[in-house]
Amino acid sequence: MNLRPLVIGELKAEIPVIQGGMGVGISLANLAGAVANEGGVGIISTAQIGYKEKDFYENPLRANLRAIRQEFQKARKISPDGIIGFNIMTALNHYKEQVIEAVKSGADIIISGAGLPVELPELVKGYKTKIAPIVSGKKSAEVILKYWDKKYATTADMIVIEGPKAGGHLGFSKEEVIKYENESYDNEVLQIKEVVQTYREKYKKYIPIVLAGGISKKEEINHALALGMDGVQVASAFVTTAECDADVRYKESYIHAEKEDISIVKSPVGMPGRAIKNKFMTEVMNGKKFSPERCLRCLKKCNPAEIPYCITERLINAAKGDVDNGLLFCGGNSFEQKEISTVHQVMKRLFEN
Repeated sequence: MNLRPLVIGELKAEIPVIQGGMGVGISLANLAGAVANEGGVGIISTAQIGYKEKDFYENPLRANLRAIRQEFQKARKISPDGIIGFNIMTALNHYKEQVIEAVKSGADIIISGAGLPVELPELVKGYKTKIAPIVSGKKSAEVILKYWDKKYATTADMIVIEGPKAGGHLGFSKEEVIKYENESYDNEVLQIKEVVQTYREKYKKYIPIVLAGGISKKEEINHALALGMDGVQVASAFVTTAECDADVRYKESYIHAEKEDISIVKSPVGMPGRAIKNKFMTEVMNGKKFSPERCLRCLKKCNPAEIPYCITERLINAAKGDVDNGLLFCGGNSFEQKEISTVHQVMKRLFEN
């Protein structure tokens, strides 16, 4: 494997891997710090990051902002010189406040998806924090880069292409996800690359592109590099590590899962998602509705009266280890993980010759 460092402006990751952001509570300081320490880019998810704080249900915004600072400081202690950033979803009601808190905390990079992060350049203005939108197709890449160009006269520092085999919410329709089970996604990747090249030339700036979505083997990394990618984003492969911030029962749910247990599931936010089919999700798929115990008003497009379940409630259940009643997001190849390992072992397995 001919590896080159992933260079994002003045930042340089010796191993060209972004550890994908996973929420709620799956990729926090321990995982992000460990990956950064190994030479990759460690990413903390801000999705309900303060769920362990005592005042979370009284004032979730305050708890989340405090946790952003605390988790970044913990990760920085683990990896004083590594690259550490945040994944912040645009679908969050307090997206702006979270971005500002992350930037002030010292984030090296902010990766942003679950919608188009149209205001991100303005929010990081005056700071060295790099910005990277997540896109799933040529159209979304064109829209966000054109908007940033016209509105702010700037462009991305990095692009993350998230393919159809990713875990969690997917930027595809269910029909598209099914289609890509049998068809290659390569053509879409190359079209996005062409869009990015336009802005590389316009701004005389190299914009690295990272491919994500179910990447768990050396062969998949080699394929991404052969397509002209500058690196890969890996998420689910890090869940079954000792350093991952999730409860051990969450990790064991991956280990015990078989291929047929991984399904495209319904999400209250109107997007398909990929998760392990457990007792809770089986009931949802059979039409059962679960009224939320309390609504935190966390998502912009969520009507508590209409949703089949509260996604925050179920992700928190999962993070705490209630795997029967939680939402267990996972990548398409997660069933291949059969033991608890370490971040070092995962990096060695994926990137050493």
